[in-house]
Amino acid sequence: MIITITLNPAIDKTISISDFKVDHVNKIESQRIDPAGKGINVSKVIKALNGESIALGIIGGKTGNEIKRYLNDAGIKSDFVNVDKKTRSNLKIVDYVNHTFTDINEPGAFVNEIKQKEIVNKILEYANKDNLLVLSGSTPEGFDKTIYKEIVEKAQAKGAKVILDASENLFLEGIKSAPYLIKPNVHELEVALNVSIENHSDIVRASRKIIELGVKLVVVSDGGNGSIFVTREEAFIAKGIKVEVKSTVGAGDSMVAAIAYGLDQKLELKDIMILASAVSTANVMTEGTQTGDLSIIESLKEKVRIEKID
Repeated sequence: MIITITLNPAIDKTISISDFKVDHVNKIESQRIDPAGKGINVSKVIKALNGESIALGIIGGKTGNEIKRYLNDAGIKSDFVNVDKKTRSNLKIVDYVNHTFTDINEPGAFVNEIKQKEIVNKILEYANKDNLLVLSGSTPEGFDKTIYKEIVEKAQAKGAKVILDASENLFLEGIKSAPYLIKPNVHELEVALNVSIENHSDIVRASRKIIELGVKLVVVSDGGNGSIFVTREEAFIAKGIKVEVKSTVGAGDSMVAAIAYGLDQKLELKDIMILASAVSTANVMTEGTQTGDLSIIESLKEKVRIEKID
């Protein structure tokens, strides 16, 4: 079973504005509302792939109730810790004329130590050899930067595999506990190792340094260029597929979802790479944080090209 963890979920409002200008009055052409947060996005994609997951996290207030109601209606199981303060709301501005995608995110309300311990204990209840934990996204105020490191250590000690998809200090601390898989982008990899990355060989060398810590698989997203999968023995690139981009929000989460689904289904690495590339491409073809249609994903799988990196 796949367990997704979203400590800082959100309601995303995505608005479309042609030729968006700062310090001007801008007219909204279209808008949509989506329950979000990286782990919740992962659960949504797993559902679209006809897989099953349980969404864990912290919710509160009207926006938190909206998230739980959406997941229930979508047939996605959840097990949240409830707090008094409302779950955050985010604004996404999409400009198809200038091809820009702007995120304006709230930080998330403060969570006290009692509720922090409650969510950690709940996560560890699900940590066992039969479950794959996806630990992703930001944390609300109150959490220490070492929280993901703590969860990875304790969950993997109980036999669970953990996928970590975070940034900044949460990522830097989290990799010290050697999660099974990490999915940084190129910039996050550069910051983590204090190196400059110019090409795919640089990505492989940097990834192997993290693998020396005990990580089994490093997946590095490189935008439209594709994604690089690195193990101790081999490295591959799944080349990007050129499509019309409607939103980049949630593309990385879609890739994580496909990888988690593939691992849960015990697919071969090559098949996981193909699926991950197709799913993330289908995501950018939709508005907001909608998941790609399964028929589109299947057609995109035929266009994925995998090459070995020497």
